[in-house]
Amino acid sequence: MPGLYAWLRRHPRLVDGALALLLIYPGAGIPKLGILKALVALPFVLGLAIPVVFRRAYPVEAFAVVIADGALQVLLLRRPVGADLAVLVMLYTLAASRPRRVSLRGLAICLVGAAAAIARWHPARGVPALEAISVEAVLFGAPVLLAWLLGDSARWRRGYYQALEERAERLERERDAQAQVAAAAERARIAREIHDVVAHNVSVMVVQADGAAFALDGSPQRAREALAAISATGRRALAEMRSLLGVLRDPPGRDGTPGILGEGALGNGVLADGALRDGGRALAPQPGVEDLAGLLEQARTAGLPVSLTIGGDPRPVPAGEALAVYRVVQESLTNVRKHAGPGATAVVSLDYGQDGLLIRVTDDGAGASAVPGRLGGDAGPGHGLAGMRERVELYGGTARSGPRPGGGYEVVARLPVAMEAV
Repeated sequence: MPGLYAWLRRHPRLVDGALALLLIYPGAGIPKLGILKALVALPFVLGLAIPVVFRRAYPVEAFAVVIADGALQVLLLRRPVGADLAVLVMLYTLAASRPRRVSLRGLAICLVGAAAAIARWHPARGVPALEAISVEAVLFGAPVLLAWLLGDSARWRRGYYQALEERAERLERERDAQAQVAAAAERARIAREIHDVVAHNVSVMVVQADGAAFALDGSPQRAREALAAISATGRRALAEMRSLLGVLRDPPGRDGTPGILGEGALGNGVLADGALRDGGRALAPQPGVEDLAGLLEQARTAGLPVSLTIGGDPRPVPAGEALAVYRVVQESLTNVRKHAGPGATAVVSLDYGQDGLLIRVTDDGAGASAVPGRLGGDAGPGHGLAGMRERVELYGGTARSGPRPGGGYEVVARLPVAMEAV
């Protein structure tokens, strides 16, 4: 049955043709008037039935033809024919396919035509005739009103379903757009994390490798220490990379199927306890402010003298912001090793205030203009400082970098974090 209905919807002209044949058929379209009277009525029947075939493609024009044929019928014939039902069909089509202002005009024309037909075929003569005319007015007018109401209801219902379909399509497009935006943001976040982990540790390993090559002949012990530092740095880099890649894996659902990326995670891939998890298994806590001492010791081991100063009242920092602080210092020290030149020293300062945390990393090296490839101000090549600014801005903070007036370079970042209670 659904297949037959679908087939009929694909061939509406056949359906309308069958309806027209029903109106033309002598038993329904032409009353038993005799051969002569039937031949007289046949042109009017054809004029009423044939436009039904074209009612979907040309509803207004087909309605006009049927009304014109019906007016001639009222003037020339002495009684109605069964094909007059075509008027109701065309009024329904007009109301279902055209705006209400158009279909209301068609309704008025049909009601006027019904009144004219009653006056022409049954003129009022006495009280009984008036009663009969009243009955005929109901019989003629009620179907006309019903046909218009059904057509108008069909038009409203079709418009309602069309609006629902358009809304569903719009929501689907918005969902796809949001998914693309989320994917782009996730790619940017992954790129920042990989850059921070790889660039920092690789720069340390390069410095240690250069030192080992320099001391290989003259001081084998120092060369062995440098190689040990390279090995430790490489293992640390692998551990951090393993933790980072664990965020990219979907934690399995309760039924063992893959879950949703980032389920249970906060904005930076950090869980509420500051750890990365792979399917419920804690991989490693993300580094934070308390890990800066180890980061600075690693920089000193790589040959960069660096000191840490803390101002204000140190308070615990939320996990996401703590990771941002760590990455800002890490990227800044990486740039110092790469660009400040030999003999440079660095200072890292944290200032805890009521309105947030101020991070400042300065060095006394060659500065931005003296070393090709180092960012001057807030523009230039490279992704490290740009990623650092993006990370800080993610939490509503600001970051800037540039040469110092007295020489050297500085990176300043401010995070408006609410310090956690101890």
